[in-house]
Amino acid sequence: MSSSAVDKFFPSPITLLTEDERMIKESVRKWAIKDLKPRLQEMETNECIYPSVIQKLFENGYMSMEINEKYGGIGTNFTSACIAIQEISRIDPSVALMVDVHNTLVVNMIRFWGSDYLKDKYLPKLAKDSVSSFCLSEANAGSDAFSMKTQAYRSSDNLFTINGTKSWITNAKEAEVLIVFCNVNPSEGYKGITAFVVDTDTEGVNIGVREKKLGLKASSTCQIVFDNVIVDASQMLGELGKGYEYCIKILNEGRIGIASQQIGIAKGCFDVVMPYLNEREQFGMKLADMPSLQQQYAQAATELYAAEVMMLNACRLKENGLPFVKEAAMSKLFASQVSEKICSQSIEWMGAVGYSTDYKVEKFFRDCKVGSIYEGSSNIQRQTIAKIMKSEYSH
Repeated sequence: MSSSAVDKFFPSPITLLTEDERMIKESVRKWAIKDLKPRLQEMETNECIYPSVIQKLFENGYMSMEINEKYGGIGTNFTSACIAIQEISRIDPSVALMVDVHNTLVVNMIRFWGSDYLKDKYLPKLAKDSVSSFCLSEANAGSDAFSMKTQAYRSSDNLFTINGTKSWITNAKEAEVLIVFCNVNPSEGYKGITAFVVDTDTEGVNIGVREKKLGLKASSTCQIVFDNVIVDASQMLGELGKGYEYCIKILNEGRIGIASQQIGIAKGCFDVVMPYLNEREQFGMKLADMPSLQQQYAQAATELYAAEVMMLNACRLKENGLPFVKEAAMSKLFASQVSEKICSQSIEWMGAVGYSTDYKVEKFFRDCKVGSIYEGSSNIQRQTIAKIMKSEYSH
């Protein structure tokens, strides 16, 4: 099925997109169908993203969406980055996750808080060919991320030595650039947390084995051990002790990116299931014409449309400098719920073939589950929403 045929079935709220954003949407969609889809099963089986695919992500500008043109990026907006994540997710959420973490977390942290030195050193690399990772989580620091044990000792006026282990790090096998959160003053608690930009070829940086996961199998997820890693003070991102503040702010943006991924996964299911329901007959009737199924897929499509509007609204609030934290949390929470529901229902609607690996709906089902866990679990999103609501109604 062509991209245009698919999009006629399930159009985005297109009037909420600019002409440039619509062009990016169509361009990414065409590339994902033509170049990414044929490699999908092999990458899933081999549990890796092929270097040739990564190369195309850079060549097409998908890894430099918001990087200014003077650094080699394409200099578009945050909404466009989320659209790219969504459209890639309709084919392979593992590849979309690489794009998401790279753009919404690492690149934007350097754009927002990096010194001119760090911007000049890293943004051209991140735009051209260097994959990146966001090193926050630890074995005992998940939702309570700021209970981290990784420390950076000031060994001289200009040098820090990092020791510790980060867990569940996306893009770890491919990454050349890391943002590492460490505590430089544990007695100060979270106020001692500081971020550093670290090259993976620095002595003492050790990438562990890949985690075996339920889904997103092509995406590498590993431990990274920092064993007396020496970094210059110039590698510090922003100010000493401000890492917790930067982390919270950037994760609020990253949650919109995860919502985009989850919406793309759900659309990917519809791309498969609706043509099947239109072709498959039972009891002398197309499955798509059965009233009981119509009730279900119409409701699911309505919820998915609402999730996309919520995501785009959060993007616009962010781009216009307006408060968006509650909306970002709502968007991630709702999108992950809708995606999981649609993926599960799609398997049921297709019956035995949906349960098989032939149609890839089961892959979407496995891939979507982590949406309610990473970059802030669903319960963390609810807490964020409730906290802001309490404040809004306290006056």
